[in-house]
Amino acid sequence: MNKHLSTKRTLATAVVLFVASAVAITACKKNKTEDTPVTPAPVAQLQNFSVNPSLLKAMPGFETLAITTLISSDDVLAGSPNFVFGAQPDGAGIIKDPASDGFIMINNHEILQSVSRVYLDKNFKPTKGEYIVDSDGGMTRLCSATMATPEEHGFAKPVFLTAGESGVESMIHAIDPLATADKKNNQRTVAALGRWSAENAVPLPKGSYPGKSVILIGEDESDGQLAMYVSNTQGDLQNGKLYVMKRTNNDPVETSMSKGTSYDVEFVELDNVKTSTGAQLQQQTVDKKALMLARVEDIDYRKGSAANGREVYFTATGVSQADKVTPVSGKTMWGRVYKLVLDANDPLKGKLEVAVDGNDNPGNSIVNPDNLCVTENFVYIQEDGDSFYTNNKHDGTIWQFGMADKSLKAMLQMNHRRTETAFNTKYNVTNDQRLSTWEYGAMYDISNLTGIPNTFVVNLHPHTWTDAKYRNIDGGTTRLTNNSEGGQVVIVRGVAK
Repeated sequence: MNKHLSTKRTLATAVVLFVASAVAITACKKNKTEDTPVTPAPVAQLQNFSVNPSLLKAMPGFETLAITTLISSDDVLAGSPNFVFGAQPDGAGIIKDPASDGFIMINNHEILQSVSRVYLDKNFKPTKGEYIVDSDGGMTRLCSATMATPEEHGFAKPVFLTAGESGVESMIHAIDPLATADKKNNQRTVAALGRWSAENAVPLPKGSYPGKSVILIGEDESDGQLAMYVSNTQGDLQNGKLYVMKRTNNDPVETSMSKGTSYDVEFVELDNVKTSTGAQLQQQTVDKKALMLARVEDIDYRKGSAANGREVYFTATGVSQADKVTPVSGKTMWGRVYKLVLDANDPLKGKLEVAVDGNDNPGNSIVNPDNLCVTENFVYIQEDGDSFYTNNKHDGTIWQFGMADKSLKAMLQMNHRRTETAFNTKYNVTNDQRLSTWEYGAMYDISNLTGIPNTFVVNLHPHTWTDAKYRNIDGGTTRLTNNSEGGQVVIVRGVAK
């Protein structure tokens, strides 16, 4: 975004535990903690709520997945008929609406630099929508995001952490998802989290390091970083310290590491974070021998226990020379997914390894991995293949990586339907025949909210779907061109956890 299987159960038999204030959050965060009281969840009656068809399809071996549409840009919501769901829905989260029996969905819209809030009824049908951040308030492209919550992260109240990604001076915003809309407010950035061209800021679960807030930050640059903010107070975004990851042997070169080997890493403190420019922080990463990674686009942690929360996965999306064929020296080209296991007693120490490497089968394996969704047993890898590498062999795919057996399977893929004239007239206005012209935003678990096991949201960026009526629909004044795309959110049932 640098330019974000088990057997299907019937609704009648679906029963899961539900946290009363449960939250579904970007990058697949779990909705309850082990010590939270639970009550039975009502079962949502999911169906196709959008007038637009699903733009996603299941791959061979995953035919039992059930895909329904939640919202798309052509939908007119009864409670807000002038609201248009905007382009490039990326980072997102859903929380219970404290004022009703329904839910509230928060979405970044990357190219609009904005954040929308959509109200859903108890069956997840969208009823009204509004923008709570527009391009004036967002200031920079807003990509992936995380909904920090009391239940999962120990925050005092829900906070939507959305990272700016339009250059080195971009900042991370902390948005109240329940507050009255104040969409032009640009004073919600968090200086203690630094200035980066950041993709996401992900708090670890509160049980991973009791009493602390540990937030991992990914920087989407060719010399990108994995940074870490640590506070000794849970939920504190002001008084902690900021660190950056390096190998203990001081080797900063990404391709010095290869799959099959574990590497010792540590996080070293950055100085004068609140008063430093992004350029000054970048110079510190060089001076401190930080590990230079090719575009750290998303981060997520393993679910299932407090200890699992210290097992972190993140992507390096990859970079190439201008010819889209030749690698850049020292950088992954096709992309990698890394596994980082943090020390149980000290979050500033860990072991790093390459979990998945697109170079193992170039063009046929992962291509430019972007967003991640991590469950207890799987890592779901969403591609952003619109770097358009010459030797890419497939459209945008979500891959299922098995932690135990290291298997990698194509689970979902963009459904371009290129042979259907009417479909392409609508969704491919310029007749772009390149592979991977569409990309993914967030994928996250909503099983506890819907009452239906193994149920996930997936956000889609169908870049070739354009119409003037989608342009500048957030009402902002600073992003007036190149923002006329449509967007879509779907729900997928039957995803193995």
